[in-house]
Amino acid sequence: MSTRTDEQLMEAARAGDDKALDEVLARHEKQVYRFGLRMCGSEEDAKEVLQETLLAAFQGIHSFRGDAELSTWLYQVARTHCLRLRRKRAGAPEEFQPLDSPAATHVAAEAATPDVVSHARQMGEVLQAAILALPEAHREVLILRDVEGLPAEEAAKVVGIEVRALKSRLHRARLQLREHLSTLMGEGAQEQAPACPELARELSGFAAQEVDQATCVRLEDHLSRCPRCTEACDSLKRTVSLCRRIPGDEVPAPVRAAVRQALSQATRP
Repeated sequence: MSTRTDEQLMEAARAGDDKALDEVLARHEKQVYRFGLRMCGSEEDAKEVLQETLLAAFQGIHSFRGDAELSTWLYQVARTHCLRLRRKRAGAPEEFQPLDSPAATHVAAEAATPDVVSHARQMGEVLQAAILALPEAHREVLILRDVEGLPAEEAAKVVGIEVRALKSRLHRARLQLREHLSTLMGEGAQEQAPACPELARELSGFAAQEVDQATCVRLEDHLSRCPRCTEACDSLKRTVSLCRRIPGDEVPAPVRAAVRQALSQATRP
C-alpha cells in the first residue's frame, strides 16, 4: 500500500505515471460508487456513474489544479453524471437497494445472527426509502454530510452553494427524513375517525393487489376530494404523500407495507 498522499499521486499522474493515477482513483472508487448508489437507488445506475466519473478523471487529470480536495472534485463529477442520468431515465430506479446492502457498504457484519441481519436489512430498506423520498437537493446534502461524513465546507463545494445555505438545507432534510421515517415506522398515528365507507368500497379488492404508483395516485385523488377523509385518515394521507415522492414507478417494500397498514386502519369497520 502506497503511503503517498493524493496530492503526490496526482502530481505523479500529471507527469505521466499511469500507476499513480490508477492508485489514486482506486483509493476513492468505493466512496464514489456508494454515493451513486444512494443517490440513484440502483446498482446499475451507480456503476454507470462510477464508470463515467473515472473516465472523466482520466480525461481531466491535467485540468485538475488542486484548488479543492480530490474527493470534492470526484464527488462533483459523480454528482453531475448522477443528475444527468436521473434526468435521462426520468428518475426511475430499477431496483431499490438498502443502505446496509453489501453493494452499498462492502462491509460484512461480524458474527451477526440471522435475526439481527434480517432486522438490519429491514431497517436499511426503510432508511433508503425515506431518503429516496426526499427532494433531490435535500437528498444529496444529507448523503454527503450524514452518510459520507464530508465536512460542511467540502459538501458545500460539491453542491455549489454557501456553507450557510447547505446547513439550512441539511436541517430541512433531516426534519423531512424524520417525518418520513415516522410515517414508515407507523409512529405518531392519531386516533382514527370513523372509517370512510366510500374508500372501503373503492378498495374492497385492494388486499389482493400490489401497491404501485397508480394505486397511490388513486388514493391521493380520493383523499383530496372526500370530505370525510379531509378530517380523518391522517396516517394514510402522509403515507400516500410519501409514496408519491418516490422517483420512478417502483415503490419500495417499506412504503408498500406502510400504505397497506394505513389503508387497513382507514377502512376498518
